[in-house]
Amino acid sequence: MATEIRTADPLDYERIAAVLDAWWGRDVGSILPRLFLDHFWPTSFVAESAGNLSGFLVGFLSPADSELAYVHAVAVAPDARSHGLARELYSRFLTHARAAGRTRVQAITVPHNHASIAFHEALGFEVSGPVPDYNGPGRDRVVFERRIPHVEAGNR
Repeated sequence: MATEIRTADPLDYERIAAVLDAWWGRDVGSILPRLFLDHFWPTSFVAESAGNLSGFLVGFLSPADSELAYVHAVAVAPDARSHGLARELYSRFLTHARAAGRTRVQAITVPHNHASIAFHEALGFEVSGPVPDYNGPGRDRVVFERRIPHVEAGNR
């Protein structure tokens, strides 16, 4: 079955919120409040297969650092994993970020999320940490950063 990836819409929030905890395997709903889809939908992506949500990436272009793009949350439905969908969602985001003149992308995860760490390493991210108290006291995080390669006009 074909998967379509499109730019997110604020109305996608309810669908994403409904599956977030189940897809991540733990209570993470509080990390993705509605404001992310209300304000950052143009830089976020949704994947659908036969009208069903199969993945999403919520990201934004940093308003504080004109070189930075940030991936806040990404997830793929359990039955759609291992087919490159998360990689394709990242590719779409990186293409958008590059077109906006961004040269770096960052993301974070918790230190025990070994699957996320391995995935980001496979995508070429540098991994730092765990950084103690990154997200407040006792909230250590692993930080990912990757350069967004420049694409010459004739090589797109």
